[in-house]
Amino acid sequence: MDSFTPSTDPVLNSVALSALVALLPLLTFFFLLAFAKTRAYVAGAWALLVALAVGVFGFGMPIGLALLSATQGAAFGLFPVVWIIVMAVWLYQVTVLSGRFEDLRRVFDAIGGGDLRVQAILVAFCFGGLLEALAGFGAPVAITVTMLLALGIAPIRAATAVLVANTAPVAFGALAIPITTAANLTGYTGDEIGAVVGRQTPVLAVFVPLILLFILDGRRGLRDCWPVALFTGVIFSIFQFLCSNYFSYELTDIVASLLAMLAAVGFLRFWHPHNGGEAGQRMKAELAQARADGWTPGSGAASDVLTSADDTAEDRLTPSRAWMALFPYVAVIVIFGFVNLWTLGIDVPETLAKTNIEIPWPVLHEALLDSNGQTQSSTIYNFDWLISPGTLLLITGLIVALVYSRFNENGRYPLTMGAAVREIWTTAKRMRAAALTILGVLALAYVMNFSGQTVSIGTWLAATGSFFAFLSPVLGWIGTAVTGSDTSANALFAKLQQTAGIEAGIDPQLLVAANTGGGVMGKLISPQNLAIGAAAVNMSGQESVLLRKVIGWSVLLLLALCILVYLQSTPVLEWMLP
Repeated sequence: MDSFTPSTDPVLNSVALSALVALLPLLTFFFLLAFAKTRAYVAGAWALLVALAVGVFGFGMPIGLALLSATQGAAFGLFPVVWIIVMAVWLYQVTVLSGRFEDLRRVFDAIGGGDLRVQAILVAFCFGGLLEALAGFGAPVAITVTMLLALGIAPIRAATAVLVANTAPVAFGALAIPITTAANLTGYTGDEIGAVVGRQTPVLAVFVPLILLFILDGRRGLRDCWPVALFTGVIFSIFQFLCSNYFSYELTDIVASLLAMLAAVGFLRFWHPHNGGEAGQRMKAELAQARADGWTPGSGAASDVLTSADDTAEDRLTPSRAWMALFPYVAVIVIFGFVNLWTLGIDVPETLAKTNIEIPWPVLHEALLDSNGQTQSSTIYNFDWLISPGTLLLITGLIVALVYSRFNENGRYPLTMGAAVREIWTTAKRMRAAALTILGVLALAYVMNFSGQTVSIGTWLAATGSFFAFLSPVLGWIGTAVTGSDTSANALFAKLQQTAGIEAGIDPQLLVAANTGGGVMGKLISPQNLAIGAAAVNMSGQESVLLRKVIGWSVLLLLALCILVYLQSTPVLEWMLP
């Protein structure tokens, strides 16, 4: 097969025309999803066909290479992405099957002052941020949305809140892999990029808990609970800034999330939210209405949501039951922390990474060349079977199932290892629609990347000169919206941002960091995340409803970041940079 080198201006030698043509697959996908209201996997399939057509007829990519690009993207979608998601939901299902999840609900009820809105902030914002720090790749959304559902929040409202909450920690997610990736591609250090990101995203993170209150209970929620929401956001943002600039950018989200949760719990000892009982009744009524309209929680999800008033003396928490309820998430922290940190003088990540299997994608690896005529590392498929977050979640789940099956308190919490293992297949079947969506979207992303469509869009935007500082976050937003990964968005555009900054006389580190921050906002409308949120609340096929709920917040936060980055490129806010 003939070799192929992507070009940024294949359409009539014009970057602008090429970029406009390259936008067709994205416009197709979002039109079908938002306006035609098709299922996400159907929209993904049509968008993939458009991307293949644009790649072949517009960008001159041989059809064989375009199809091979799609297969590599689908393979990446299957492993690790779908693998991670299925394992994350399965871990939650193990807690439900064991009967321990109701105790976890009581734990959050105790520390949330009995107010569902405050509990939702602690779960979605603080606990979700901790999971994002450790796992990423959709696992925090999959876990926390089901937790909000079991607490008594209606499905669409729960999924919307979790998607918005997930914006705050994404830049430093998975031990700051997006920042490390950008640093490796640009020649900067992770500390340099992390320090700039730590002076951008925390400014927006302050307001995320307040947005969550509005999503959960409108203006009444803001009026009743704004002090604890604002306090939690401020503490999270302060420590996100301090840790990224003066301690360790890799541990930023772990430190910020844990301290924000502890601070919120301490704050609630001296201040109590207003009208929590009335809010709880409204939210439970909304959940009941959703059930009356035909919605069901799905296999394994909590079918009855208790409140404190429903608890008998037998139901009330003991320290041992509280510990066992929290055990799965403590295990997640311990296991993910172990494989990502040095311990006993051993570089555990490097040691485990040696088990990875690198597979040059057949034919594509030899035929897809860069401008220097060299093969591209992106055509090597990395099968990280042991160190994948999905595998670590499987190990965690098996440990949790073993512990739960041994300590069932005289049958109060019945669970067998066999039932836990069989639930893996049940969970996988339940998430078939989400998996098809993810495979289609990742295939789409790889075709656009390898054919030159994505870079063409980026190059077109970079031609705006000094105004590019305003548009810079949009690249990250587009990249993450398409791929579902801030890491992938940085892999696509970090070098381009650096080059554009040098040519336009703008601080390149500022633009590379802005790409990461823009990706945070793109995660909100990522089809992958929309599919995860919909599947987790047993509403696969209604991703378009979620998209309409969150797209306004995504655009609003992106606009705020664009203004902030632009002002940081001028003397007005230049003092904010390191």
